[in-house]
Amino acid sequence: MVQKLRKTNPSDLEWIRNLFIAEWAGDFIIGAGKIHRPENLEGFIAEENGEKVGLITFDVRNNKMELVSINSLKPGKGIGTALLNEVIKTARERRLKKIFLVTTNDNLTALRFYQKNGFRMVKIYPNAIDDARKTKPKIPEIGEDGIPMKDAIGLEYLLTK
Repeated sequence: MVQKLRKTNPSDLEWIRNLFIAEWAGDFIIGAGKIHRPENLEGFIAEENGEKVGLITFDVRNNKMELVSINSLKPGKGIGTALLNEVIKTARERRLKKIFLVTTNDNLTALRFYQKNGFRMVKIYPNAIDDARKTKPKIPEIGEDGIPMKDAIGLEYLLTK
């Protein structure tokens, strides 16, 4: 159970950068055709007993929020859901129109998670991961369950009815 959610701050930058390197194959993330670096992102950190156990990062532009990353360091404990709910609350408070993200075609865990939390698949970007490898060669060729990583899938959560 998440005990504390807090906004990221400059003192978290080294930890966030290290998490990106460990979990995202480099110190930046490519999402929706844009390179995202930790120092340019907003986010929230989940803590339990003073230990950082989760991170979510996002970028707001044009009245929309791009969800860039989410990591639960203790899967299955509700950390990702708590972080996502905090981001949705923040987007509503800012009166944004939608939250969007892209994930890879192999990431069945993410596709399940986002759909369970109200996101809809809206677009497929054929060969987007192959294109991203030109900028970030460390992106693996094979992902979850031995599925080749080739395409990106766009999802969105509409905040206005």
